[in-house]
Amino acid sequence: MRVQVFGILLCVGLIPIIFLFSVITNTYDTQMVSQRTDELQSYGTVVSNLVVSTGYLAGHSSAEVDNETEEIANIYQGRIIIVDKDLRILKDTYGLEENKTLISTEVVKCFGGSSEKKYVNDLGGYMQLTMPIVDPQFDEVCGVIVISYSVKNLEHISREVSHRVLFLLLGIALIIIILSFACSLVLTTPLKKVTDSINDISKGDMDIKLDMHGYSELVKISESFNQMTDVIRKQENSRQEFVSNVSHELKTPLASMKVLSDSLLTQEGMPEEIYREFLGDITTEIERMTKIINDLLSMVKMDKNSAVMQVANININGLLEQLLKRLRPIAAKRNIELVFESYRPVMADVDEVKISIALNNIIENAIKYNYDDGWVRVTLNADHKFFFVTVQDSGVGIPEDLQDNVFERFYRVDKARSRETGGTGLGLAITRNAILLHRGSIKLYSKEKEGTTFTIRIPLNYIP
Repeated sequence: MRVQVFGILLCVGLIPIIFLFSVITNTYDTQMVSQRTDELQSYGTVVSNLVVSTGYLAGHSSAEVDNETEEIANIYQGRIIIVDKDLRILKDTYGLEENKTLISTEVVKCFGGSSEKKYVNDLGGYMQLTMPIVDPQFDEVCGVIVISYSVKNLEHISREVSHRVLFLLLGIALIIIILSFACSLVLTTPLKKVTDSINDISKGDMDIKLDMHGYSELVKISESFNQMTDVIRKQENSRQEFVSNVSHELKTPLASMKVLSDSLLTQEGMPEEIYREFLGDITTEIERMTKIINDLLSMVKMDKNSAVMQVANININGLLEQLLKRLRPIAAKRNIELVFESYRPVMADVDEVKISIALNNIIENAIKYNYDDGWVRVTLNADHKFFFVTVQDSGVGIPEDLQDNVFERFYRVDKARSRETGGTGLGLAITRNAILLHRGSIKLYSKEKEGTTFTIRIPLNYIP
């Protein structure tokens, strides 16, 4: 990755330099040629005025015109040609074409009344400037001056300037290369540290901590990484604890059954009542183990990563009434009043099986962990978006410091009481998973020895 980052930074730095070099050299060349052309145009105007004032085009010789043209041609290593109306060459500083006819596009354009004051052609090593000679008295073109001049000295100057600019930009490029390499190290070293840490985690080392300083982004990455490792560590600890709890919960009834069965096998002549009592205890342990296994299966089905939702539009009022009908005999055994209050008819998109399990667990716990002659109140309400189920009881309550743990798997507030009531410690974990599958939420309020209130909120319309 360091090579890629270095390459990207290098390209970002060098491409503008190459473009800048091209722009500078081209602009300088253009400006030099333009400046030289403007100079010669000024000299051409001077010669044009001399030609008109001396009557040179009418055949009058003029040493002043000859000297001026020769001097200009020598200074700029060029050639000056003066042409009259008949396209006849009156003056050639090279002395080769005098009295001959000159026909060129630029000359013809000058005599044709074009508004252009000059024409410049690139002849490869030479530039040609063509200008009309205007008689101010009649305001008409009476001749043409053609100035050809060498640009070799300009090319030499341009090369010198280009070399200097190139050396300067090469120095800047070297600095950019060094800075790009340094930046690639600065940028990729923390990322490599993160990558190495992730590889260590994948190998099972969960005690990795990142401590990066400097840029705020790196600090955020470090904090997010450490939060992620904390979550992974908690999940791993939870998994190990879960396996340990499952093993323990299944081992306990098996151990009890083994002790009871060994007693039946080793002791001869035991009364029938003892046999019946031991077999009854074995049946109880089998039922307890069956309940644990069923709860484990329910929890697996409620797992959000593998659960399949069978959503249908269900009458929540009717569903709660059916649940309470099944639970009333359990409440009646301890003279617990079970009350249902519904404020309006509620229809919602839910998985009937999963939501029934969740609500049944909450209401059944309210009955189990209650005092004799107590009460349980179930309330149903809804707004335009959610329906709400509140389960209140007058039971034993949950200590405040333990309330955050009640939704964990195999967690029991009072293990002795849970064993008496047949609890497995999975009910609330199953309930929470079922509610989360419906994109809902569950909140708990409890005060020890005064009672507990669970508030469930679930969307009326299921969102996959």
